[in-house]
Amino acid sequence: LSGPFSCPNRDGSIGTGGCLFCSEKASGEFAGDRQDSLKTQFEQGKALLHQKWKDAKYIAYFQANTNTYAPLPILQALFEEAILLDPNIVAISIATRPDCLPLEVLEYLALLNQKIPVWIELGLQTIHESTRRAMHIGYPLSTFEEAVWALHERGIAVIAHIINGFPQETKEDMLETARVLNRYPLQGVKIHSLYITRDSDIGKLYNEHPFPLLSLEEYVEIVACQLSLLNPDFVIHRINGDPPLKTLIAPKWATKKFIVMNEIDKYMRKNQLYQGSKKVNS
Repeated sequence: LSGPFSCPNRDGSIGTGGCLFCSEKASGEFAGDRQDSLKTQFEQGKALLHQKWKDAKYIAYFQANTNTYAPLPILQALFEEAILLDPNIVAISIATRPDCLPLEVLEYLALLNQKIPVWIELGLQTIHESTRRAMHIGYPLSTFEEAVWALHERGIAVIAHIINGFPQETKEDMLETARVLNRYPLQGVKIHSLYITRDSDIGKLYNEHPFPLLSLEEYVEIVACQLSLLNPDFVIHRINGDPPLKTLIAPKWATKKFIVMNEIDKYMRKNQLYQGSKKVNS
């Protein structure tokens, strides 16, 4: 679902253009059209998904842009409408930035969480500050940490996003990001590959000065090792990105979602790995 949101890293509040890897649709290529009502968006998505899952229930998912970046009355009206779109909606998932969770919004989300399970998705991407600056993410790791603990104190589930394949990061850098996630009271983790689209700032940079991207084999090995390091209580919501075919430059393997998932599974079986098998207790 798409709401009337922008992003402080796009509208000039802290920056313009967004994070370097963010597309024109603000990472919401498969979200509903914000010009349509929530009801219309929901019914369209429902019709599409029921082709695969006949008896599914639903999560109302606000993905594109920063979905707490609006005055509180707008958030209240939008989210209250969303959870009543269908009696089979079992949770609401809200993607946002950790620097867009003021106290009044946190308190409202805690109240909403009493009506229906609320998941807050936060884009950490990497723990490494040099990468965060290079990617124009716009907030330090400490802001992410404060948001996670503030949400946890209010009983709200947090899902962290990380991205593998930033040009300046080594395999060990990416594994360290996974290790650090264990410090936090997370409900889940989404792991994405860095992919390059024509409508992103990183796409423009890549066209001018191409840089190495992870091969499928490298990505599979890194994700398998990350999973072996992660807290076994974390729910893994995703292990690959979902790039739009029309604007994707590279890597082409990123579009082969089931192949990526199967290769990770095969690698873990071959190397006798499972989630948490190499986690170091601290």
